Amino acid sequence: MCPYRLVLEHVTSRWGVLVLIVLLERPYRFSELRRAIGRVSEKMLTQTLQTLERDGLVHRDARPVIPPRVDYSLTDLGREAADQVKTLASWTEERMDAVLEARQAYDEAKARQANSEARA
Repeated sequence: MCPYRLVLEHVTSRWGVLVLIVLLERPYRFSELRRAIGRVSEKMLTQTLQTLERDGLVHRDARPVIPPRVDYSLTDLGREAADQVKTLASWTEERMDAVLEARQAYDEAKARQANSEARA
């Protein structure tokens, strides 16, 4: 697999997209980030953050205090990627009505086709 495809997978994965968009706002602690994203398991968020950190998109700042404090933020590269992903997410939100109409038309056409085939 081409290296850029792997990074593209990381950036556009279900949780990768959400992590990048949320971190555009500001740095977050792990628990804050998990709450902001919602419905992501601790394991999946940890894996996503590690992957994005390895790709140079997320910075992990672990501070040696008690209790330990770890903040996650975007690197410059991560901010570039997040801006691109956010544009796509915004387009999706803006065009959702058109998508829903297309889905309905598709489903109705499939149902008509299935009915025609059942009668034949």
